Amino acid sequence: MTGYSLHRPLPIGEVPRWDIETGVAVIGFGAAGACAALEAARGGARTTLFEMGSGSGGASALSGGEIYIGGGSDAQKAAGFADTPEALAAYLKLAGGPDADAAKCDLYAAQSLAHYEWLKAQGVPYKGSFVPGKIIEPATDDTLIWSGSEEAWPFYETAAPAPRGHVIQFEGWGGGRLLVDILERNVRAAGVDVRTDARVVALIADGPAIVGLVVRIDNRDHFVRAGSTVICTGGFCMNQDMIRRYAPEALKLSDPIGENDNGSGILMGMGAGGDAIHMDEFFTTCPWIMPESLVKGIFVNRNGQRFINEDCYHGRVSRTMIDQPGDRVWLLVDNAIFARPIDLARIDIAAVGESWEEVERELGLPEDTLSATVRTFNRYAAEGEDPLWHKAAKWLKVLDEPPFAALELNFAGSYFSFFTLGGLATRPTGEVLDRAREPVPGLFAAGRATAGLPRWGHGYSSGMSLADCTFFGRQAGMAAAARVRETA
Repeated sequence: MTGYSLHRPLPIGEVPRWDIETGVAVIGFGAAGACAALEAARGGARTTLFEMGSGSGGASALSGGEIYIGGGSDAQKAAGFADTPEALAAYLKLAGGPDADAAKCDLYAAQSLAHYEWLKAQGVPYKGSFVPGKIIEPATDDTLIWSGSEEAWPFYETAAPAPRGHVIQFEGWGGGRLLVDILERNVRAAGVDVRTDARVVALIADGPAIVGLVVRIDNRDHFVRAGSTVICTGGFCMNQDMIRRYAPEALKLSDPIGENDNGSGILMGMGAGGDAIHMDEFFTTCPWIMPESLVKGIFVNRNGQRFINEDCYHGRVSRTMIDQPGDRVWLLVDNAIFARPIDLARIDIAAVGESWEEVERELGLPEDTLSATVRTFNRYAAEGEDPLWHKAAKWLKVLDEPPFAALELNFAGSYFSFFTLGGLATRPTGEVLDRAREPVPGLFAAGRATAGLPRWGHGYSSGMSLADCTFFGRQAGMAAAARVRETA
């Protein structure tokens, strides 16, 4: 066994033989890899897919199967919501943060409905019904939910709100496995050569161009010649060294969402000259919004201060928690709205009192810190206002019915699931870009191995990753196949 490196492509002159020759090589069999392989094969390219695991899956299969779709879908219209591609694009740019990829946002918004129809054409089922309220994902087989901060400040000021989370028809949580299974059936039916238990250990370069890869199968190195290579290997939430180096704030958390998300594809792309951007960004959430009544509570940090409008998307609230000093925050509730969070959340009661001053003392906070925060909040909530954080009136409730309680969300102990958002810089076509913003010839990428539509943890909405993986996986597959035709 020869030692190859993820960090440095093997020069073509050192390739001893070609064991496999293909038009498009796709690395990774999650949703992004499946969609890339599908479009590459349907574009006429001989396509080979390599997956280090024993079957399809990745983080996509661990998800709820929810895809962020807007612009006026059948489910939106049936529920009475008017949405437009323009409103969708505006929201995506806000959610993408200070460096949102405008080109990707505009392209996805313009083609979101067509992508929805493409998904349905692959056999992905949607019931079409709407579930109101704040939920993480429906336990029923319904379709449409509010899955982001669309109705919350500051997003509603710029983008007209509409629910855009479209969930695969599936009873219970975890429909992502069904989604990937459907895509896998299509991949195999399209004639893609699928190789599992196949770990890519290096790319192969001819000068600046990527012309293949080295893959280890049955403990033997195979040398693959490919006209185009598409990296769809996921993020790096399972790689503690990369987390420590690039996203150290995530070290506070202990529940990564991933399967083989070890950052290998990102490292390979960087070694080939690709630029990795927004590597400090990650998504996290603790399912504190269940039951929904808790949204009417207020969060405070260790200084007894509020730090966000609690009616935002649960992931935005949770990500902002991580920015707070210390290792925990508290959700303040009164008897009228108190309910036990779901067990999954691992949220404990930290203090109870007949007055907010008593709760303050029990938490060990300085006098007139937490209690002053609650007095200020209650004063304005009684008038239906929240001048500090602009929480919507329907979620405002004066916290004045004892006993009072502080629920503790501890970053290390409570369930804060997370995954990374940074990755290779790409064009909407999936072409990997170097630091000069020029394409690395022959190299494409999609999904969480890239910095795609979701690239800002404070703006993430449920369904954005699967939207990004499936749509831009398709774009990468089409572009990779086109390059093979052009260079033939």
